[in-house]
Formats: sequence, C-alpha cells, structure tokens
Amino acid sequence: MYARTTTVQGNPAHVDDGIALVRDEVMPALQSMEGCIGVSMLVDRESGGAIVTSSWESREAMRATEAAVAPLRDRAQQVLGGRPEVKEWDIAVLHRARPIPEGACARVTWTRIDPTVLDPMLDYFRMNVLPEIEQLPGFCSASLLVDRSTGLGALAAVYDSAEALEASRDAASMLRSEATDKMEAELIDVASFEVALAHLRVPETV
Repeated sequence: MYARTTTVQGNPAHVDDGIALVRDEVMPALQSMEGCIGVSMLVDRESGGAIVTSSWESREAMRATEAAVAPLRDRAQQVLGGRPEVKEWDIAVLHRARPIPEGACARVTWTRIDPTVLDPMLDYFRMNVLPEIEQLPGFCSASLLVDRSTGLGALAAVYDSAEALEASRDAASMLRSEATDKMEAELIDVASFEVALAHLRVPETV
C-alpha cells in the first residue's frame, strides 16, 4: 500500500474552509479515481497547518493520478493560503485498536534512519514499539509511512481526544527517546493535530 501526503502551512482563519473543501470536493474526487482507497486530513488550528493523505493500492495507481490531482491541490492551496509540499510513501505499518471518534487528535513524529537497515528497524518497531504505544490511554490507531529511498519516516499516533493526547505526552516522549536510540534514528520533528477526516481505509498490516 502507498500514500501521497500534501502538507500545507496555511492561514489559521481558513482551516474550516479547507476542511470543507477536502471533505466535500477533494475526497469524493480522489475516491472516484482508480486505485484510491481513502483519504485522511489532519489540521493544526493554531498554525493553519494541514496534512491531507490519500492511500493507494499500488505505486502505479498513485502516480497515474498525478495530473488529475494537481487541480485539486491548486484549489486547496487557494483556500488554505499556503504552498503545498507533496511526498510519496510506502505504508509500512497500519494498526487500529478502536474506531477514531469525532474530536480525536494525532501526534505525528518525523524521523530518518539509514535506508539500508529499514526492514529490520520496521520489524523492531512492530514487535517492540507499537505494543507500548498501544497501551497508552486513549490510543486509537497508528500509521507509519516511510520513504525507502531516504529513510524518512512519519508516524501518526491517534488518540480519542485532545485530553488523551496531552495525557500521553510524557510517556510518548519516553518511548520516542528509547525507540530512536534503539533504531539509531534521527528525530526530525514532532507535532500535534486535530483529526479532521479519518477515511484512509488501509487494511491492517500488524
């Protein structure tokens, strides 16, 4: 399974307009394209940041839609007010413990590891790190996207509320420190988001 993320650092005043655009126009258009499985959207109301992720059955299907997706991306840029950054990923891990409710929030962690040891490090994550994350109160799901050519990774851990996200902060920080040390990973950034749309539809990989 594969994913394309479009990240926009936009205007906080336009976040709700951006959510409406993705929900009512972008998501139906994407889901009508061959090979598209689903769409999700994370937003940061304070900064105006947004991450729209589409999931695909194959890399070929994802890339074949690039021309058709471009106008949708331009429209989102106009509404949100920021220049989009687009990345393509392998969906390495997807695990759902429970349905994602309205009001859910996500913590996204970006890391980089040596691409030559990516597969054993993914095995370590599945067997050792993910079970610990799943024990945190309010945990709903985790998805790990990787770029195999660069070793870049993006882990989104979703919790059922902003309160649960905040309550997990210290424990998640300890787990992150231990995991990056064991996996010899470079920590790039950590950010929190509201889950605006949760329709990624990717099958379980764990």
